[in-house]
Amino acid sequence: MTFLVTGATGKAGRHVVDGLLRQGQKVRALTRNPGRVRLPDAVEVVKGDLADPATLEGLFDGVTGVHLLTAAGDDYATLQTGRELVELARKAGVRRATLLWNGHVGPVETAFEDSDLEWTRLEAVDFMGNTLGWAGAVKAEGRVSAAFVDVPGAVVHEADVGAVSARILVEGGHAGKAYSLTGPEALTARERLAVLAEGLGRSLELTELTEAQAREGWRQAGYDEEMIDILAGWQSDPPAAARTVVATVEEITGRPPLTFTQWVSEHVENFQPDIR
Repeated sequence: MTFLVTGATGKAGRHVVDGLLRQGQKVRALTRNPGRVRLPDAVEVVKGDLADPATLEGLFDGVTGVHLLTAAGDDYATLQTGRELVELARKAGVRRATLLWNGHVGPVETAFEDSDLEWTRLEAVDFMGNTLGWAGAVKAEGRVSAAFVDVPGAVVHEADVGAVSARILVEGGHAGKAYSLTGPEALTARERLAVLAEGLGRSLELTELTEAQAREGWRQAGYDEEMIDILAGWQSDPPAAARTVVATVEEITGRPPLTFTQWVSEHVENFQPDIR
């Protein structure tokens, strides 16, 4: 069977690819820039843009299931092409899809819910990998600036999201479900920084930003205003599901979710000062 992975070089997508390959499946990876992709040789890399259905001709041919982003592009904007994506998938005979939301139910999720395809929505509360946004400041100054630093969130390792998606795509049995995906503990930004400092073996300082300062930082990073509103709302007052540890990862993969300490141990080099 062949499975399509969109966002295959992203935080979760590359782990979906790995999970599918470990299960002996064929993988097709969609990217806007094939020349910049570094994936295993067994992966079929194709060019296309989810925001432009005209570039997706033949993309779903021979595909059993698809891991689908619901936001894309340099500005991380919510995709508005849900109906077109469903029609392309239906015509090609795609059976199921995992939909990786971006914090709210948007046009892609709605279109699949209205279709006869098997869909499963993956509601990752927040990726541990987003901590990489601190890397430059940690390297340069040993100091991190963040807003909403005492709001807890059950951040999830992106490898767990990938493992869940790959298992669902291959095995099925989760049609019409929406799963909150969390790590094994709820941590504030202040607590995550303490874990990072311990992993690096050095002290790190924290500067708390106002919401206005955080919004401006996201704006400068290229996020559109809709995504900025989602981030601000989610981080300042996340829903109970984002603060609550759930057992979904273990129930679907058969193993406990990975800890933030494990994530730090895998990414220590990303935070070490450059040696010149």
